[in-house]
Amino acid sequence: MIDKKLTRYLWLSIAAAIATISLKAGAYLYTGSVGLLSDALESIINLIAAVFALWMLTVASRPPDEGHNFGHTKAEYFSGALEGSLIGMAAISIGWAAIERMISPQPLENIGIGIAISAAATVINLVVGQILIRSGRTHRSIALEADGRHLMTDVVTSIGVIAAVIIVGATGWLILDPLIALAVALNILWTGYHVVKRSAEGLMDASASDEDMAKIVAVLDEYKEKAGIDYHALRTRVAGPRIFVSVHVLMPDEWTIQRGHELAEEIESAMRSAVPGVIASTHLEPLDDPLSMADMDLV
Repeated sequence: MIDKKLTRYLWLSIAAAIATISLKAGAYLYTGSVGLLSDALESIINLIAAVFALWMLTVASRPPDEGHNFGHTKAEYFSGALEGSLIGMAAISIGWAAIERMISPQPLENIGIGIAISAAATVINLVVGQILIRSGRTHRSIALEADGRHLMTDVVTSIGVIAAVIIVGATGWLILDPLIALAVALNILWTGYHVVKRSAEGLMDASASDEDMAKIVAVLDEYKEKAGIDYHALRTRVAGPRIFVSVHVLMPDEWTIQRGHELAEEIESAMRSAVPGVIASTHLEPLDDPLSMADMDLV
């Protein structure tokens, strides 16, 4: 089942994108600023990304089936990849418009009204962006976090655009308007690079973060100390909110299968408690059997 809390966050993002597109488009029409136009184009990307993220989150929440035994959680990474690609397209469009305006400068109009409208849109993005980032981290959702970070990038660029428009109005330096638009294009390109990079790492079965790995190792070391066991061949991979953990646990030779199984279940439960989202798989081996160490290269 899809987590209704996560979909509510994305619907919030969609509503915020529609509101900011309307506001920023109005600001551009009032002023004629290509900087404000670039800001409006980025909000259109926010809307497309939020809609696609909602779709991918729905797919990612599907339970495992015969064709996908480990679930569908990696679908979230496609959302980040698309958003990064759309950001690149928006940057090219913004850059083209900025160059045209540099060649043919135009005076800005109704600057005060345009700034007020753009500032209202910026506040909306600031609030929604922070909500999405926090919820994304809490629920280990790359779709939510990527959407939130994109909104925060939008906030930063909007502040720069507003400042540039104010300076243009005060000084008459028309060249500053397309220059700030070019800066916006470069900034969102950088953001798009990081979004695509993180998505690619997820699709390539990246290991758990150093923080989560340290917690997993701490659990294993604790049982190694108190239960007299050992372990090796610890491997992890991240798929959306899930962290798959595989480890070989070496038990004393005299233990029964039942006793070893009970401890393995206890270790797996402890790892899930230490790191939410962990799906652990333990392989039991006799501690004193030389063959148990034949796969040490997997450590």
